[in-house]
Amino acid sequence: MAKRIVIMAGGTGGHVFPALAVAQELSERDWRVSWLGTRKGIESRVVPEHGIDIEWLSVEGVRGKGAFGKLTGILKLFKACAEALLILRRCKPDVVLGMGGFVAAPGGLMSKALGIPLLIHEQNRVPGTTNRLLAARAKIVMEAFPGSFADDVKAVCTGNPLRKAFRDMTAKQPWSSASGRPLRILVVGGSQGAQVLNEVAPRALAKLGDVEIKHQAGRAMAEQVSQQYQALGIKAQTLSFIDDIAAAYQWADLVICRAGAMTVSEIAAAGLPAVLIPLPHAIDDHQTANARYLTEAGAGILLPQHELSEETLKNAVEKMISGLAAMSRAARSMARLDATKAVADRCAAEVRS
Repeated sequence: MAKRIVIMAGGTGGHVFPALAVAQELSERDWRVSWLGTRKGIESRVVPEHGIDIEWLSVEGVRGKGAFGKLTGILKLFKACAEALLILRRCKPDVVLGMGGFVAAPGGLMSKALGIPLLIHEQNRVPGTTNRLLAARAKIVMEAFPGSFADDVKAVCTGNPLRKAFRDMTAKQPWSSASGRPLRILVVGGSQGAQVLNEVAPRALAKLGDVEIKHQAGRAMAEQVSQQYQALGIKAQTLSFIDDIAAAYQWADLVICRAGAMTVSEIAAAGLPAVLIPLPHAIDDHQTANARYLTEAGAGILLPQHELSEETLKNAVEKMISGLAAMSRAARSMARLDATKAVADRCAAEVRS
């Protein structure tokens, strides 16, 4: 009989895409995979696109909300727990895997009540609220970066599950002045783009001389950013969204980007040196902690947004150029290409036990 898992992940791609990587790995092992999500998160679109059955929970996050919003969120949590209880009783999974986001809380709590083994995985270097709540209730706690959880939590460091395109990456030849082509710089501001990068990067990169640029600016600002590069006489491909980010990383010699957990893990897999500009208002400042995972290893430069200017960005890129080979090796050394298999293996081990 096929083994069955319910995966809980939602809200942002940082939770959903690593969960999808695990789902696909387990599906290839003939597991039956179901998903708990919300209709408002990115999972509502991408999970059905991958042929995975998804069940909906009526839950919302409460952090950062006022008193009324928190009260409403708590009431919805109770409702979502009842919904999750019914779904888990119907699905009868062998294990439940929580991959973060507030949607994982109801199913995690109810799996414990039903005696179903609960495993959780934390993608960021600073654990989120849901995983901190579930860590004491989970049979297995996994983390992408060592030391993310408190010392009293016996966490297993697996790395972040990656899609196949990243797992199959091979180290590329770092750029040098003898390469016979311009330096290739990738600017990535997230799925919606980053206004501060859209405003600062074109003027900063114009001061570098002969470079090729690929800039993901978001739908709202793509045309404006394209016109800015043209006015500066810079060869740049401006995109609203990059469908194949793995190919973009393979094209680039260095990247200027935020420091989401999956961005950090993916550029490590690509062996790509980075100027990391963490989102300043991320919960618990987790992007700065993520960025330091690479910069402390010598794989890039951390540039806080409050220090970002044309001059500081130009200087950061110039500082990196002479050390790209060493930074590329450092980035690659921090990659965990076996993370997807490691998480799937942990799930399988709980069924056997």
